[in-house]
Order: sequence, then C-alpha cells, then structure tokens
Amino acid sequence: MNIKQIVTVLLAALTIALSGVFVEAQIVSDVTLGLKRPAKVILTEQGNLIVAEEGTGIHDGRISIIDPQTGLRRRLLDGLPSVVGRYGIPQGPSGLVMRGRTLYFTIGEGNPTVACPLPCTEIPNPTGASSPIFSSVLAVLFSASTEMTTGGFTITPADDLTLKNGEELEFNNGKGDKAKLRLVADFPDVSPDPIPGAPENVAASNPFGIELIDNHVYVVDGGNNKVWKADINKGEIESLVTFPTIILPTSRIEAVPTSIRVYGEQLLVTLLRGGTDNPLGVGLGEVRLVNPLTGSDAPFITGLTSTIDVLPVQTDEETEYF
Repeated sequence: MNIKQIVTVLLAALTIALSGVFVEAQIVSDVTLGLKRPAKVILTEQGNLIVAEEGTGIHDGRISIIDPQTGLRRRLLDGLPSVVGRYGIPQGPSGLVMRGRTLYFTIGEGNPTVACPLPCTEIPNPTGASSPIFSSVLAVLFSASTEMTTGGFTITPADDLTLKNGEELEFNNGKGDKAKLRLVADFPDVSPDPIPGAPENVAASNPFGIELIDNHVYVVDGGNNKVWKADINKGEIESLVTFPTIILPTSRIEAVPTSIRVYGEQLLVTLLRGGTDNPLGVGLGEVRLVNPLTGSDAPFITGLTSTIDVLPVQTDEETEYF
C-alpha cells in the first residue's frame, strides 16, 4: 500500500468514525491528492481536516487544511523542518492535536544521528541536525476565518533558530489572515543507548503522536520508546513512562509507540513492535492504558501486529468501539 492509499484509507476511516456510522463495508474514494508524506490527520470544529505532511526532505514539511466535501487543500504552514533521515525517508511534521484555535503539532526525528556498523545502530550526526527544532512540539494560533480562507504562511530555516531561541513568530499576509507560531517543548535529539559490543550507540528521539490534557501535552517518542509530558506554558518536560524492549534469542524488539489518544481520564498508547519487519514480533503489538498523572501502564488490547493508531468512539447508544 503506497502513502496515497494509506492517507485515503485514514481520511475515510476518520470520517466514518466521527459520524458514528458503522457498517460492514465502505466504498473508499480519494478525498484529496498531492499530499507530501501525510503522517496524521484530525478534524477541526469548523469541519475541516488538518493533515501533517512530513515533506520530501528539503525543508518542505507542511500543515494543510482540507475541505472534506470538495477535497480542496490549502496551506496553513509550509517550509517546516523536513529531511531524509538515516532510514532514507523524509521526516518532518507528524502528530496533531487542537484545542480551541491553537493547533499543537510535533516535528519528528530528522537527522540528528547517522548509521554505524553493526552491532551499533546509530551515533550522533557529526555535522549536527539540519534544523534545531527537530524532536519538538510547536503551537500555531489562528482564527476561524483564517482557517477558512488562508493561503498559508511559509517558514524559513532562519525562523527555526528564532523559534529555538524562544521567540514567537507572527504572520500577516495583509489580507486579514494572521497566525502566531511558538515552540512549546524541545526534547533531547539523542540519548545514550549502549548495546553489547557498541557502548557508543545512541537512540534518536522521534515524536510521532500528541495529546492534550489540561496544561500538558503528552507525546509518544517512537525512537526512545516512551511518553513525554510537557507543560504547554513553561516548556518543562518529563519522561512519563518508558516501554521495555522485548529480548528474544535472536533479536531485540522495541516498543516503538506510534500514537496516543485520550480515553476518559487515561491515555491509550499504541505500540508498533515491528511485526511486519520482524516475524518474531507478530502478535506483540498492543494498545497500552497509561495513567497521565503517575505514568503507570497496563495492557488494554493485545495480540496485534504493527499497531499504528487507535480511535475510541462512543455512539449515541453508549456502545464503545476502538
């Protein structure tokens, strides 16, 4: 399945789930085309879809607004960090969550590391990452009228440094469309990850999903196998929970959390666990239930393979679906 087909399925599934319609078969059709490695999608109070696009790797990550009825796509932000990382694929904007008129989104791993000979997997990039705001959370504030009409605003590499320094960017296209962009939280790009035979090994942070409760964002880090908790006003961060690696006789299967959702007063976190790439991982993917205050976690849905996301849905009859 290519990336265009994946986003088509995601958009169709989201529309079905949010409308509370559950049928045995659905006709899948294109909502829009021309997206650049779409990673996540959400629905706004205005009825639009917002899509995080990782870009092509030339500092062209993008946040797009899509009318689900017409398929018309408009830019909200363009020129966000995007680079081809050590896996040979572009990485950039990833997770999305919105409260009121503020959209919070993550910038993924980028290129803070490079590959190294086995058994080593990665070491710090000797030339440094191509952007100072990879592995971070940004927040953009924009009005309802801007959402419905804007042609978008473009970020430059120099703006990345401005955000890194704690300064807010203000945009005004002179036609009434305005927006403000700021850095909410900045996670460590790399952390020590020594393995037998490679004490120099590190792990790159890879924020890939985000949720919001009260004054904190909760971010899943697929590179460090953890959930971060960050204060949206102070920028203070803490490690909420780290998921262990499963050690098998011939391999190590990391948790790789890929998404996070609010579920009552708890959080649902999906663990990929690589069943597609490693046959030994089949059936080890799962959804974990995480306490946002204590970080305690427990199994919720188990026996899965290559789990990417979960969406809790409650119908009018109060029947729950996942």
